[in-house]
Amino acid sequence: MNGLQELLCLTPFRILVRIAMVGKYTGLSDSYLSVLKALLHASVYCHRKLVVDWVASTDLEDSTKIEAPDAYKAAWNLLKSADGILVPGGFGDRGVQGKILAAKYARENNVPYLGICLGMQMAVVEFARHVMNLPHANSTEFDPNAKTPCVIFMPEGSKTHMGGTMRLGSRRTFFKVADCKSAKLYGNADYVDERHRHRYEVNPDMVPEFENAGLKFVGKDESDRRMEIIEIPNHQYFIGAQFHPEFKSRPAKPSPLFVGLIAASSGQLDKVLQGCSNGHVIPGKHQFSNGPYTPAAHQNTNGHAKKLANVGC
Repeated sequence: MNGLQELLCLTPFRILVRIAMVGKYTGLSDSYLSVLKALLHASVYCHRKLVVDWVASTDLEDSTKIEAPDAYKAAWNLLKSADGILVPGGFGDRGVQGKILAAKYARENNVPYLGICLGMQMAVVEFARHVMNLPHANSTEFDPNAKTPCVIFMPEGSKTHMGGTMRLGSRRTFFKVADCKSAKLYGNADYVDERHRHRYEVNPDMVPEFENAGLKFVGKDESDRRMEIIEIPNHQYFIGAQFHPEFKSRPAKPSPLFVGLIAASSGQLDKVLQGCSNGHVIPGKHQFSNGPYTPAAHQNTNGHAKKLANVGC
């Protein structure tokens, strides 16, 4: 038993918070370790006992409804019973439609949502398709000839040379909307340094259209051409980050965006945001860290949607 598990056992948490983790790698035991740890860190600080329901994104898709109706029904039951939804990063087109459907469900039903990297990009595509009525919206990662390319390959990247084609490492994000939820969660900071790992980005030429339709890009890089954080202001908690906030989360210094997800999923977000506005950092005792963090191994998983045992004791 590692230190975090011991902390969970010693802390008398009685109220559960259920998070649906929607991904394509739920059958691989080490795929989402850092994301799971960040959820645990945030849950401890919000005094909630975390339950992660793993949902294979492919099981949410219409093809599964025909080929494996029981898996389809189980996946949707888990998604609809969750207090919050998290769509992590990934590569490749398998399960992408399921991630889009998860983002759509969260947006339409005011369910707290956190999208990381690809999870943010698919939320942007979903918004374009179903709010802006752009049915051909897509990422050029999945359709190089997309009629409406909402997400595009990085301009400086090479599609022909292997190696060194990703945007990696700690990069600075500047908050463009001072009173947005993500800025408040980061202690009303002007900027934050978070780690990146991606090749595709939101198409900056479409940003004005998105913002006119209600999707706000509240965090950008120094050039204002890279979109780093999205929010839907009239949603209780709908946030996407191009960077990976889980990489710098630690037990005593949880990731602000993960704390926001857990807080929103357990009815505590207003209190948390009010505390931040009063100069307190969540949960009022520790400062958030941008230092490195390597989580210990821990994950339960299954290839199809399945309700797993509670994390902790």
